[in-house]
Amino acid sequence: MALPPAILLIGPTASGKTALAFELATRFPCDIVSIDSAQVFRDMNIGTAKPDAATLARFPHRLIDLITPEERYSAAQFRSDALREMESITAAGRIPLLVGGTMLYVKALREGLAELPQADPALRAQIDAEASEKGWPALHAELARHDPDTAARLKPTDAQRIQRALEVLRLTGRTLGSFFAEQAANALPFSLLNIALVPSDRSVLHRRIGERFAAMLADGLVNEVNSLREKYRLDAGLPSMRCVGYRQVWEMLECELPAEELRERGIYATRQFAKRQLTWLRSMDGLTVVDPLAANASAKVMALVERHLA
Repeated sequence: MALPPAILLIGPTASGKTALAFELATRFPCDIVSIDSAQVFRDMNIGTAKPDAATLARFPHRLIDLITPEERYSAAQFRSDALREMESITAAGRIPLLVGGTMLYVKALREGLAELPQADPALRAQIDAEASEKGWPALHAELARHDPDTAARLKPTDAQRIQRALEVLRLTGRTLGSFFAEQAANALPFSLLNIALVPSDRSVLHRRIGERFAAMLADGLVNEVNSLREKYRLDAGLPSMRCVGYRQVWEMLECELPAEELRERGIYATRQFAKRQLTWLRSMDGLTVVDPLAANASAKVMALVERHLA
């Protein structure tokens, strides 16, 4: 049987994903599923560029406002939740439209996740001690006896990866390859159209980022963070407060960042975030790249979706 269709629309921050998603949801029977690790937090609206209530009434978003800023949300949780929502959308005769820029979530969704065991500090210390005595080439040779496929991919001096492979082997009795085979078998049960918005002119993206962060400050981002600090038990190490923008405001409120530097520091951090997103995109296979700055960008995306759904 043919797999049901779904659409993935990804790109760096401020690349125009939201406007295109709304255009798609207007033209096609699409329901939006957010791929945004910041929009999962309730009460974090301004700094995450979360759509307002009127927009959400017109274009409902799934997988936003899931948890409090005190909580954590993993890529594995996202994949499980996204698949559930995608299946629900399909069952209703509609098309999942996944939109966002959290590339780790995109990777988890498209490729699945290997259920590897958690790190064991005591075992790692033991392996390190053995390496100090025998050398990493000797441990590489041990790995080759029990997991030749993994060993063949590693240099005898690749300490970090040899340690992890041996750790998994000793903890579970299984090779790394067996876990990754399970991951590959857990393929996405949808026919996915992968569209990536990649601006051709980085300076335009930077200008948009600057304008957007300035608008967030004008809309009350600092007051939003103050309200969060009053309502929840937060600290600087939580994922919510490490989000771009929130982290810089937190530092300012803690007097670690001069107030007059907040705007420029926030813009710089957002540019670095966009740079990392673009690096992820370059490493991904199977993407159809569209320049959102091109005059025909919208028409190109509509045509791609129309062909995919035909």
